Amino acid sequence: MKLTKRAIDAIAPPASGKRFYFDDSIPGFGIAVWASGTKSYIYQDRIKGKKRRMTIGRYEQVTVKDARKEAQKLAGKISGGEDPIAERHQQKTESLTLKEALKGYIENRELKPTTQKDIRRAMKGFSDWMSKPIIDINRDMVSRRHKKLGKTSHARANLAMRYLRAVLNYASEAHAYPDGRPLITDNPVNAISATKTWYKVSRRRRYLQEHEIKPWMQAVMRLPEVPEREPGQGKKKPKLRHGDLARDFFLILILTGLRRTEVLDLTWEYVDLDGKTLTIPDPKNNEPHTLPLSDYLLELIEERKEKSSGSHVLSGPDGKSYQGFRYAQARIKEETGIDVSPHDLRRTFATVAESLNIPAYAVKGLLNHKTNGDITAGYIQITVERLREPMQQVTDYLLRKGGLQESKVLEFNKAAGE
Repeated sequence: MKLTKRAIDAIAPPASGKRFYFDDSIPGFGIAVWASGTKSYIYQDRIKGKKRRMTIGRYEQVTVKDARKEAQKLAGKISGGEDPIAERHQQKTESLTLKEALKGYIENRELKPTTQKDIRRAMKGFSDWMSKPIIDINRDMVSRRHKKLGKTSHARANLAMRYLRAVLNYASEAHAYPDGRPLITDNPVNAISATKTWYKVSRRRRYLQEHEIKPWMQAVMRLPEVPEREPGQGKKKPKLRHGDLARDFFLILILTGLRRTEVLDLTWEYVDLDGKTLTIPDPKNNEPHTLPLSDYLLELIEERKEKSSGSHVLSGPDGKSYQGFRYAQARIKEETGIDVSPHDLRRTFATVAESLNIPAYAVKGLLNHKTNGDITAGYIQITVERLREPMQQVTDYLLRKGGLQESKVLEFNKAAGE
């Protein structure tokens, strides 16, 4: 058919999918009509022996006359040995911005919400680069920015660069040229490795020492109470809004060795009060991790169940998941002078377990640490019941050192002579 405005207007949308209508005068020039009513000009031809189709533009936005001219240009390029599709791809990929690359990296990878949040936070160090095409980011820019970020924090500077490297590597392959060449042949972050200028960051080794356990745990137990204060100090030392949740958060951390996000994200569907276990569905190793509950923990979580009105174990009367642990952490530090992070409590749990001569395989099982390269570990099956006694040992030790009263269950067992 002769493609004219009148002819195209008369084309009715197909019942489903799309249909193509081609012009009589220019081979390959046509219009695609979708069931939705959308119409777009196209041109198709053989490029290097393969039939390829290119979109010229939407019918409503391009005139028939202009579309016809563009089809003739494409035909001329192809007959001259050029590849318009490759050219378009190159123009599109070479204009890919860091913002677009970051968006693609986060959306197309299976990342936990906490990881996504950490990536976005780290990438704020490149906020002024977001509109730049990634092919314009060079080694000198990276080196200078690494030094600048390092003035604030060596660890955060290194982390930001590692995330930048990952985003650029992903974009380089996801938007490779049609012939398979990566968009970026040399990741500019490699300059830091080549010049050996990564900041040396010592691994944090903080944990609660034996003499710190009691004052720290006593302060944790006081979190639901109004802090000691002089008249007029109410604004500076307010009562925590959810002190009971803060208390239980820190107790669960130190008595399980779980990570901060694993405790905060724990929902009731993964707690088995009858089986006395809890399961972390998607921990760091991407495998479900089931832990036994010690007697004290079981009581604590049963009481939390009675008070909870949300899907999360640590949810308040409003049903929302608890997130304000930093205020509670600051309160503990102010009262005791002891400054430990949630991960320091995981380190404390592991240190206590080792000091109690709990077998190394059991400690790794409690912490869900992989035993890569250990052939023997492949033969040892660490079951939940195998971990129950070690978990109880750690709990009993921490309760004793923390000066806390034993749970009602333990008192009842002692009274019964067990």
